Amino acid sequence: MASLRDLRRRIKSIQSTQQITKAMKAVSAAKMRRAQEQVLMARPYARRMRDVLGRVAAAAGNVRNPLLDVREPKKAAYLLVTADRGLCGGFNANLIRRVSHEIKDRSAAAMICVGRKGRDFFRRRGYEIIQQYVGLGESINLNQAREIARYVMEQYGAGEFDVVYLVYSEFVNVLVQRPQMVQLLPVEPPAGDEEAKKVDYIFEPDAEEVLNVLLPQYVENMVYYALLESKASEHSARMTAMDSATKNATDMIAKLTLSMNRARQAAITKEISEIVGGAAALD
Repeated sequence: MASLRDLRRRIKSIQSTQQITKAMKAVSAAKMRRAQEQVLMARPYARRMRDVLGRVAAAAGNVRNPLLDVREPKKAAYLLVTADRGLCGGFNANLIRRVSHEIKDRSAAAMICVGRKGRDFFRRRGYEIIQQYVGLGESINLNQAREIARYVMEQYGAGEFDVVYLVYSEFVNVLVQRPQMVQLLPVEPPAGDEEAKKVDYIFEPDAEEVLNVLLPQYVENMVYYALLESKASEHSARMTAMDSATKNATDMIAKLTLSMNRARQAAITKEISEIVGGAAALD
């Protein structure tokens, strides 16, 4: 059995850790609320953007655009969005596992990593990381998404890879974050409804020019939306993980306190027995 000094030291150490996890939970809860508000505001625009793209693409017919060119997928690129820090449960591990499962059967795959955790994992395992974006901060802005999207579009247009997949975590609720993988390039316009196909749209100056503006905006919005979803998921996962850690610390302190009381009682009983035994020996 551990000594009283060791037990007291362990209890004090766990109490200090518990104070840290409580503070991290409170900070993550505040950040999660802000990130959740951003996601909820961005979702209607993202849905409307997909609807508009589907309608315009259906009405435009067979218009050529570099972002629509479908090539044989000899080399794939994965735009992986993870966190810069850990202590958020299985958030990073679930995303990394999803990508690892997809690329294990591919002979040629490249990584575009947003976040340190994903970058460090694939770098240690020797995968090709063609670009990385770390330290984006807690508040995601559109300029960051544009920088990432423009790089991806330029590399795809130059033929560096034939297909691009976007991997991120979808914020469902505080307790559920769902890894998602969608094809980012070539752009697959959502199927336009039948009513849209019957409408005779008038394009000014022409359909090709309209798509040249709309498609890059669509890619930028997809990246921005994925960053917002992942940030809300990260803070939710960290808040949940820190809440569990705090509860576990409480249970450990209770068990150690019980052990300490038992050890102290055993020591007192031993001392009393020694005193009684000594007194009996004197008699």
